[in-house]
Amino acid sequence: MRPSRGVPLLVAALAAAVLTAPSPAGAAGDGHCARQDRLRVPGAARQRDACLSDLTTAGLAGTPYTDMADQTGLTAAATRSPSGVPGVQIDGYFPDSSHFNDTHGWGHDAQFVIRLPDRWNGGLVVTGAPGNRKQYATDKAVSDHVLAQGFAYASTDKGNSGPDFHRDGERPGDAVAEWNARTTQLTRAARQAVAQRYGHAPRRTYMTGVSNGGYLTRWQLENHPELYDGGVDWEGTLWAAGGRHPLLSLPVAVAWTSGAATDEDMYEAGFARGSEFLWPYHAKAYWGVTQKIYRAEFDPDYDPGCPGASAGSTLEQVLAPCPSDAVYDYASRPVSVHRAVERVALTGRIGRPLITLHGDLDALLPASVDSDVYDRMIESSGRDRLHRYYTVRKGTHVDGLYDSHPDRLRPVLPCYRSAFDALVAWVERGVAPPADRTVGEPADGDVVDSCALGTGAAVRP
Repeated sequence: MRPSRGVPLLVAALAAAVLTAPSPAGAAGDGHCARQDRLRVPGAARQRDACLSDLTTAGLAGTPYTDMADQTGLTAAATRSPSGVPGVQIDGYFPDSSHFNDTHGWGHDAQFVIRLPDRWNGGLVVTGAPGNRKQYATDKAVSDHVLAQGFAYASTDKGNSGPDFHRDGERPGDAVAEWNARTTQLTRAARQAVAQRYGHAPRRTYMTGVSNGGYLTRWQLENHPELYDGGVDWEGTLWAAGGRHPLLSLPVAVAWTSGAATDEDMYEAGFARGSEFLWPYHAKAYWGVTQKIYRAEFDPDYDPGCPGASAGSTLEQVLAPCPSDAVYDYASRPVSVHRAVERVALTGRIGRPLITLHGDLDALLPASVDSDVYDRMIESSGRDRLHRYYTVRKGTHVDGLYDSHPDRLRPVLPCYRSAFDALVAWVERGVAPPADRTVGEPADGDVVDSCALGTGAAVRP
């Protein structure tokens, strides 16, 4: 989810990018954009490929091959990113019956992007959109870094997007269940596209993601470890049985917004002491809309009139909370609601190495009721040898808020980049990441582009 001067990630669909003509296509051969003419994404109903001189946001900004508006707020303004990665980009979509995603004028969901750099290191990185954004959302946060290292990259819109995503599907939980299915589908298809381009399947495949993309990472490593070699989870959303999910903490936040809950109630619900300065912004941009649309996804009968057929046609309507959510009590809801959550629930039974990062000042998904809990779930499942958990001091849910509070916050992105590099070293060279810890500010003071997790030891996962 994203802040953008009052426009959250959940309503990213209200923004539009300025698109210009694409770069000229290059010739297929043994060098630049080799085998472009042979690329067919298995299962795709539509695809469009292009040979580009730079697959990073530095080269794609202002073109139809990314959407900078959908990335707004996920990274700090001063973030430095690599550039100059030539290769092939494939855009397309899989068959789907919903039409929330209007990117490229297609009006079709299950859209994806696959990027295949000319200089390939043999690996593939897969992700899904955070919040309710679309397939280009993490281009700066994830794609740029991994492409510069030589990885192929693939991202999905998860099959539905925008503040009305909960309208997708036939029964409660269907929309979120589709997120997982679309990620699995893209992973399998991208692996075959990689093989077509380079002559063999990827030697290593990594899953990663931010927020809801972090949830996808957790779910994939639990349910399809055969597809991946490891993952990095950046403040993933926790959906788990037993009421371990945002529908317990967010109603308290909605009540606080209307004055019906106190600061002490917020602390009891899991919100961190010291994060109070972030609460007014979240009250306007996040808590109300997040609670109502996710509650509508899993419990549509609670208040059928709010959000109703749509979360709203204006920004004010979309962001407005439902008054009924201030007293929402998940524990008392019918068993059918609990079963809807259980359909998409995490268990902690990961099958591949996973690194989790979470800011200690996250005011949307507080760590104490999210990643702290998931870390304990993994330990209870006997999989803790496969997991590292780093709490980022002064980090919050979206790095864009650092620009408003540079004296109180730090971006999580540099720690994410360090964590991804640490995962690769763990999987490919047997260098285990440092033990679970709280990550302080870097010695050089460069919180925007520097983060040292610590020193690892040579141990196979």
